[in-house]
Amino acid sequence: MIKEVIKKMICNKSMERKSLLYKTSVEYGDYTINHVQGCSHGCKYPCYASMLAKRFGTVKTYEEWICPVIVSNTMELLNKELPKLKDKIKSVHLCFTTDPFMYGYEDICNLSIDVIKLINSYNLPCTALTKGVLPIKLADLSKDNSYGITLISLNEEFRKKMEPGSAPYLDRINSLRKLHDKGCKTWVSIEPYPTPNIIDQDFEEILNSISFVDKIIFGRLHYNKLVSQYKGYKEYYNNLANQVIKFCEERNIEYHIKEKTITEIQNA
Repeated sequence: MIKEVIKKMICNKSMERKSLLYKTSVEYGDYTINHVQGCSHGCKYPCYASMLAKRFGTVKTYEEWICPVIVSNTMELLNKELPKLKDKIKSVHLCFTTDPFMYGYEDICNLSIDVIKLINSYNLPCTALTKGVLPIKLADLSKDNSYGITLISLNEEFRKKMEPGSAPYLDRINSLRKLHDKGCKTWVSIEPYPTPNIIDQDFEEILNSISFVDKIIFGRLHYNKLVSQYKGYKEYYNNLANQVIKFCEERNIEYHIKEKTITEIQNA
């Protein structure tokens, strides 16, 4: 307990930025905002956001990355930027390089809710994705918003190894279901999904656990040499993508298969 308190005190830092809203190049995004630097979930797939932060010198170490830093002038910047950009924005995503509902960080969660409220006040919808727990307060906000969780397994030992600071999988699913039951749009990102030599698991079981959602996004694991070491990994991801498509079409669930997940196989 003492170690946890000390860690949170050390991580309780803030910074200022010159701008926040920007047009994203992510294939299923429009505009996005990252009002926190770093992420306490500490994913070890590896994490693409962490890799970029190290490459550009934003952080130097893993330990620095997992100590989140809040952008203290977030609301001030949004109040300046939203009036200028509102006619260009279709939606705003929280977040692509951090987590808006970081597990165990109430201050970050509260700031994210304030951010969504302000964006909604301009009649703009938000999407949010987390490996934390979605607050039930989100049900009181615009029903044009859409809330999602990342779910690549149901195995808690795997989560503790690969997503050590994140919320338990069932806690994520339950928080998502509660919002669904309140009439909110819900979605799941099954990405980055690992190959069986990393963890052997029942993909259908994962799909069935989220059969209530409105949308599923599926993508393969990148930047991990173990993937290419798995014989037939291209066929493996092709088969899983087709399984997602079939599962969703049978249940009228919207779906999106990430680029470079399906590979055209050349016959010898």
